[in-house]
Amino acid sequence: MIWIYDWVPDGPRGYVRYIRLRWACEKAGLDYDVKPVSFKDRGPDHIANQPIGQGPFLQDGDISIFESGPCLLHLARKSETLMPRDPKGEAEALEWTIAGLNTIEMVSVPWWVMGLSGTKDIPHEDWMVSRLGRLHAVLPVREWIAAIRFTVADIMMSNVLRMPKVLNATQKLRALRAYVDGTVALPAFKQAHANQKAHFAKADE
Repeated sequence: MIWIYDWVPDGPRGYVRYIRLRWACEKAGLDYDVKPVSFKDRGPDHIANQPIGQGPFLQDGDISIFESGPCLLHLARKSETLMPRDPKGEAEALEWTIAGLNTIEMVSVPWWVMGLSGTKDIPHEDWMVSRLGRLHAVLPVREWIAAIRFTVADIMMSNVLRMPKVLNATQKLRALRAYVDGTVALPAFKQAHANQKAHFAKADE
């Protein structure tokens, strides 16, 4: 069971992190249900499962997990489609999944937020450009980021990179842009994206 907000503003609907879990389930063929929690009224049940009062959180039997990264890795363990079973492939998928969170998203989110404030000199600018450049250098010899095939790492990394401001910064980094374009062209992503948009649109009715 994936628990997500019942509503978010129109702009971020296709980007909020719930889509990582939907995409994983769609790609691996895992059965899943989505249940809403109130965006405005975050009650005791919500806090019990997500102490910071955000989303998503995941319930799988008697296991409850919050934060998109741990939730995604939990799902990946259920399917060889997402997580290779050989030790080398698993290690590569794991390291690149965490790199998406700790190396790229850690910089891209404050870079984006500070840009919204109208600040002209954003201290994260050079940091972000440098990290994108180093990531770009890896991709000309790879179709996928880890284990010579699609894995959970591609869900995490491409989802971080497809944020509009980050994606715009990849225009001159052809291999990086082609990587993102290739992942979001996959049927599983398209289905997850459509389902997520429809979920939030229903709350507008």
